[in-house]
Amino acid sequence: MKVSTRGDYASRALLSLALHTEGDGPTAVRDIAERTGLPQPYLEQILLALKGAGLVRSKRGVGGGYVLARPPDEITLSQIVSAVDGPIVAGDFGLPHENGACDHEGQCVLLTVWADVGEHMRTHLESFNLADMVARAQGKVPALRQGAG
Repeated sequence: MKVSTRGDYASRALLSLALHTEGDGPTAVRDIAERTGLPQPYLEQILLALKGAGLVRSKRGVGGGYVLARPPDEITLSQIVSAVDGPIVAGDFGLPHENGACDHEGQCVLLTVWADVGEHMRTHLESFNLADMVARAQGKVPALRQGAG
C-alpha cells in the first residue's frame, strides 16, 4: 500500500491541530497551512472530508477554524487515512471464495495473502494515534527509526 498525498496531508493537518490544542479555540485553515507547508485550497478539501468522518469540527466566521472532534489518543492514523482515501487494502482483488474468485489456479491462495496484507496495514496504522505522534514530535519518546514498518 502506498499512502496517498491526501492521507499524508490529512495526517499532517491533524497532527498540527493536536500539537496546538492548548488554545482550546479553533485553528484557521490558513494557520494550519502555514505551520505544515500544505497548500491551503487542497487542505480545505481534506479538512471537509475529515469533518465528514467526524474527526474534526469546524466553526465559521471570525475566530473560526477547526478543532479535533475527539481527544488525540482516540484518533488513529488508520482512521485519518481511511477518512480521505477509503478502506485500507493491499489492492482491489476481491475476497477468496466469493463471486467465483477461486475458479482459477492459485487465485484463492493469493487473494488470502492480499487480504492478510491489507489487514496487517490496517492493524499497524491503528496502533498509532495522534497522542503518540505528538509525543514523538515533541521528543518525549523516540521517533520511529527510518525504514521501520
